[in-house]
Amino acid sequence: MHPRPSIAAAALAVVLSGTCAAQQAPRVVLVQPSAAEVPANLLRISIEFAAPAEGPVLPRLAMSHTDGRPVQQPFLQQELWSPDGKILTVLMHPGRVKTGLQAREEMGPILAAGDDVVLALDGHPIRRWRVRPAEENGPRSTAWKLSTVEAGSKRALVVALDRPIDGREVDYLAIADSHNRRIDGRARLKDGERVWTFTPMGPWRAGAYKLVARGTLEDPAGNRLGGRFETAIDTPPSSPVDAVIDFAVGPGGRPGAGMHPAQSDRQ
Repeated sequence: MHPRPSIAAAALAVVLSGTCAAQQAPRVVLVQPSAAEVPANLLRISIEFAAPAEGPVLPRLAMSHTDGRPVQQPFLQQELWSPDGKILTVLMHPGRVKTGLQAREEMGPILAAGDDVVLALDGHPIRRWRVRPAEENGPRSTAWKLSTVEAGSKRALVVALDRPIDGREVDYLAIADSHNRRIDGRARLKDGERVWTFTPMGPWRAGAYKLVARGTLEDPAGNRLGGRFETAIDTPPSSPVDAVIDFAVGPGGRPGAGMHPAQSDRQ
């Protein structure tokens, strides 16, 4: 017969088991940017968990070079969560991303072109990136390419973007009909957030359509649609302007080539 554990020993076991449970890493579903490369001026990272995470996650995150050297103080100490508590957005310290600021002058930039870095949660790698040169300009809608869709089909419209966009901004693009009514459907980002697809709920109808991109759409480096994150301090901020790409759906018809910025003050 085994001796009965003391009350103190039992209590200690409960505490230790609770500590282990609290430190158990939640299952990561997706990390964005999801491509193999990120720009040296990367500003945002998003981490999607299978279930709401318990307690602060930022202290459990770390970034290091693949040779083991830690990246010192890369994150802004703020956790931005989605309403369902499953998606965490982490900001790289803006004072070290933007040039000319005191934090960057004192500590240097966080990332440099040619670096190979690892993002880890509780010591377990969840994403590896190769760092490419900084992205100085935002996405250009005039460089996007639209696939062909035909009336009567539910084939997805595929939009090849000129560069990756922020993974949390999939719904910053939308499809509208000739009466400016939003078309119901499912939007997704693929191929390292370089491709946006839209599958309509019902079959496409022949006629004129618009791909509308919100003017506040950004890339992972914080460069806004048709704009830049890096601006002089004394430069007045410009109002975001939506972009509109006209296209047509018909029996074998191709998307229209007309592209123009929308005169809109939507923020």
